Amino acid sequence: MKKGERYTGVVERMEFPNRGIVMIDGERAIVKNALPGQEVTFAVNKKRGGRCEGRLLEVVKESPLETEENRCPHFGICGGCVCQSIPYEEQLKIKEQQIKTLLDSVCQDYVFEGIKGSPIHEGYRNKMEFSFGDEYKDGPLALGMHKRGSFHDVVNVDHCKIVHEDFTKILTATREYFAEKKVPFYKKLRHEGFLRHLLVRRAVKTGEILVALVTSTQTEGLNESEEMLIRGWKEALLGLDLEGSYAGILQIHNDSLADVVQSDETLVLYGQEYFYEELLGLKFKISPFSFFQTNSLGAEVLYETARGYVGDTRDKVVFDLYSGTGTIAQMLAPVASKVVGVEIVEEAVEAAKKNAVDNHLDNCEFIAGDVLKVVDNLTKKPDILVLDPPRDGIHPKALTKIINFNVDEMVYVSCKPTSLMRDLLVFREAGYEVKRCCLVDMFPGTVHVETVVLLSQQKPDDTIE
Repeated sequence: MKKGERYTGVVERMEFPNRGIVMIDGERAIVKNALPGQEVTFAVNKKRGGRCEGRLLEVVKESPLETEENRCPHFGICGGCVCQSIPYEEQLKIKEQQIKTLLDSVCQDYVFEGIKGSPIHEGYRNKMEFSFGDEYKDGPLALGMHKRGSFHDVVNVDHCKIVHEDFTKILTATREYFAEKKVPFYKKLRHEGFLRHLLVRRAVKTGEILVALVTSTQTEGLNESEEMLIRGWKEALLGLDLEGSYAGILQIHNDSLADVVQSDETLVLYGQEYFYEELLGLKFKISPFSFFQTNSLGAEVLYETARGYVGDTRDKVVFDLYSGTGTIAQMLAPVASKVVGVEIVEEAVEAAKKNAVDNHLDNCEFIAGDVLKVVDNLTKKPDILVLDPPRDGIHPKALTKIINFNVDEMVYVSCKPTSLMRDLLVFREAGYEVKRCCLVDMFPGTVHVETVVLLSQQKPDDTIE
């Protein structure tokens, strides 16, 4: 195969996360987002050191696995979901095989407990960040997800199937309001414009909704004052017939040059800037930027699984590193002597402290700071460790410090299996072996999956025969 040339072939399998493998005359090509069994046309865009990568141009023929008829109308155009054309049970089988293959490459003699599906696989997401833009250059205002393979083009997703209908009603009303007002969206290359993102969060258990309109402070080109414009938007939202109810409607000013959702200033237009969700009988306060699992019902399955792996915690000290808003810590607190959570995001730590008070838990301590630095100052040693790091896994230096705690067992919850595999190799070298592993699907329709692993320290047998 040659760079720049086009080829057509059948995808033999899909390696984690979305790497379709196509063989052309004995050569292996990786084509992202190509599903097993599809006949695809691709252009070779990288070839180096025997490694060949291709860009998907066309699905010539669908896979025999693609029998799902109830597909999202935006599937294939929107970059959000890859696997919606495959029935959910088949999606689970693909994920199970992918992660089992990865684990087998670094682990031996462990119990693989398969995959647990999400309780629901439509309308499961409790958070979405939608982008303003246009579907094509100089086209009408769009609000939704980025088009697959595009940094600029945005697809309207008025009928998105992975969110509750309240999301799409808010999305459509917002786009139509600002389109009618002819409000310019923020152009990322020129750093000009007003509308940037729409953040919507909705609790599954309580039905509370938090909406935040993210704008720049550039008011040039507006046909009326910013205050009047935003007030009209708020009133448009309040007039919607929703199943849930608003906890708060916010405007967030963000003048960052980076294409990220962050706040330079947050204005409360209605209600408050937080809402509550419930998991396994506990309440959690969530603000616009709090980390919280995006699938509430799936999170209950995940945390029940992790809690089962932790086992008996009576009279034991548990460290929950990378604790976020303290969800896992508070699940374990009622049956532990003490739980210490460490999290780098200060807002999440403050939320965790408040959540612990609201849940009447007095044996939780939450510390704000980088795990790499905080562990040096922890005087009390843990009996059990729970690790739930971000996608990139654990910092190599932090890994060494974690190993030096010398606990008998630890539970590692990972949202990126390739990062987990890298860290497992380090743990193995330090004398830890994987004993059990279970997958929990939190992201139906996508290639992502959560992995829960129980690690046990292998101590030398010192008995004398």
